[in-house]
Amino acid sequence: MKGVRVLVGTRKGAFILTSDEKRAKWDVSGPHFAGWEIYHMKGSAVNPNRIYASQSSGWFGQLIQRSDDGGQTWEPVGNEFVYDGTPGTHQFFDGTQHPWEFKRVWHLEPSLVEADTVFAGVEDAAMFKSVDGGKTWQELPGLRSAKGHLWQPGAGGMCLHTILLDPGNPNRMYVAISAAGAFRTDDGGQTWQPITQGLNSPFELPDPAAEVGHCVHNIALHRSRPDVLFMQKHWDVMRSDNAGDMWHEISGNLPTDFGFPIAVHAHEPETIYVVPIKSDSEHYPPEGKLRVYRSRTGGNEWEALTNGLPQENCFVNILRDAMAVDRLDSCGIYFGTTGGQVYVSADSGDSWQAIVHDLPAVLSVEVQTLS
Repeated sequence: MKGVRVLVGTRKGAFILTSDEKRAKWDVSGPHFAGWEIYHMKGSAVNPNRIYASQSSGWFGQLIQRSDDGGQTWEPVGNEFVYDGTPGTHQFFDGTQHPWEFKRVWHLEPSLVEADTVFAGVEDAAMFKSVDGGKTWQELPGLRSAKGHLWQPGAGGMCLHTILLDPGNPNRMYVAISAAGAFRTDDGGQTWQPITQGLNSPFELPDPAAEVGHCVHNIALHRSRPDVLFMQKHWDVMRSDNAGDMWHEISGNLPTDFGFPIAVHAHEPETIYVVPIKSDSEHYPPEGKLRVYRSRTGGNEWEALTNGLPQENCFVNILRDAMAVDRLDSCGIYFGTTGGQVYVSADSGDSWQAIVHDLPAVLSVEVQTLS
């Protein structure tokens, strides 16, 4: 029987939510790693029982955990993230130069074709690769060569938080960094180029032609059209039809175009989802109404999805890695909030229900479609 496994990272541990294809009744497992911040968990597309988790603590540092039985048991694997060569410096908040310092892993992205290969996006922003199931890690230093000395932190730190792998071309990958921008490699990570033409960041960058320094919050693609990218930026929802070479705005009739996550329907490449919040200083839904917005036209025309979501006195946020979709025939949409709720829609967003209400603040949500 088909089903789903939802991987939820929170401020105080990890939770695994499982259901059959109806997605009406749920089993909740956790907390795993109780008391630790779990920035991200993700399962392998090659071996669904292989799951990676980024476990972090201000006291004890960073651990990468791995499960080979679907999250029932875990073991720590490699935790050395050493920048290649002499890392040099990047800009700090005040414009001075600051040395690169590893702090934590924000995002883990297992390979689409190799069970033991996994990528990690870290703070201070860099990309690492493991080919032995997370035991050892090597930086892909070519990324920081893309004007890394001009990168600077966003409000949450200088983090590489988004990694997209092209399902049709193993040498092409996309990353997003706050607050440096978006980048693409076409040679497996040896060299990278900024893909920011068309982005507008007047509050952060007085130079409209600046290639780096844009605060990109999240990027998404559909596996059938990997050249079409959708972006939630620090203000503006954007689209590119040529692998990031040029972007144009698709915010349309959204009540606000500030937000963090963006997702694409599993079977409809032109159907996309965002969760607008009020502003960069007020991280909660406009009017206290929790609304997911859906566009079935690839942007510009948006509809509010509210059935089953609180429409008064709701002041939660949805973070950049806290929205995901499954691949069941009736596509499921999931998101978690800083208030500890995880919501599911088993009908592409038409109606919603809370799977859980009272978890710690949710940092990330990923879903595995199981057969």
